[in-house]
Amino acid sequence: MSYKIAVASSDGKVVNQHFGRATQFLIFEVEKDNYKFLELLEASAFCEFGEHDDNKLLSAVQALKGTRAVLASQIGKGAAQALRIKGIESFDVRDLIEDALEKLIKYYSNIDKSIK
Repeated sequence: MSYKIAVASSDGKVVNQHFGRATQFLIFEVEKDNYKFLELLEASAFCEFGEHDDNKLLSAVQALKGTRAVLASQIGKGAAQALRIKGIESFDVRDLIEDALEKLIKYYSNIDKSIK
């Protein structure tokens, strides 16, 4: 079973963008214990100075449809809830993308094994 992970990163090396301020998401496909970069998804920030544009939030969530999870350096409760409603988990992560993906793959591998 393969799945996709979205990563909020400005440099392609570190999970370093707040979900609501992200200007891009790197999309990775995970197959078993391996992952590969699929595409760069451009985004419009919807959070500025504590104010949120709900329409842009919904657009961001819709653009991430089909991903299993989002990794961001920070994500607010409202955005996390909007993602969860669409079946997308979110995680606050401050790490190298490679390390964060490996940890998440182990986490999902354990979950998926327990479901079988």
